[in-house]
Amino acid sequence: MGANDGLISTSSLAVGVAAANSARPAILIAAFAGLVAGALSMAAGEYVSVSSQADTEKADTERERRELVDQPEFELQELTDIYKGRGLDDDLAGKVAAQLMDHDAIGTHLRDELGITETSIAQPLQAAVASAAAFAVGAALPVIIVALVPLEHISTVVVVSALLLLVLLGALAARLGGAPIVKGAVRVAFWGATAMGLTFLVGRIFGTTV
Repeated sequence: MGANDGLISTSSLAVGVAAANSARPAILIAAFAGLVAGALSMAAGEYVSVSSQADTEKADTERERRELVDQPEFELQELTDIYKGRGLDDDLAGKVAAQLMDHDAIGTHLRDELGITETSIAQPLQAAVASAAAFAVGAALPVIIVALVPLEHISTVVVVSALLLLVLLGALAARLGGAPIVKGAVRVAFWGATAMGLTFLVGRIFGTTV
């Protein structure tokens, strides 16, 4: 998703500025600025979002610790009811709950009551870096094209290459998610083409030579 975002937004920006009859330096600066700003924006947004999730997980963990100290019988029954709901009979559910609480009470409640595990714990910095990197990878293609392709062909090459890559990324995402491949590819390509087309019109209507 981050790569798609970087590809679509930066390609649209490059096409829009190019449509305003701008010189290559202006287009290149706009595209590179879009890459940097977008990557930093993705990183900041993801960091804030995941940090909020981490704060919630920390608060839930502290609450569970207090409840295990203040009302252990209630917590045992709560865990027993969870296992009964998953199909165990009353006796077995009680034994499993008691043994797991003896082994790791807080870990068991976090996992089975709240769905918090070591592998799913929120990592704000990791999420921020991953989001920024994904956006930058997607945005790199239009920046490279603007830098290397003859000025008169920039818009065409950016649009064509972006659409081809969007189709590939959409198909890959759909395959990984078990969704229809063609539908996923067409959906991503359609919205990418729409974004680039509208931005091109904005540049053509309001643009001036720089």
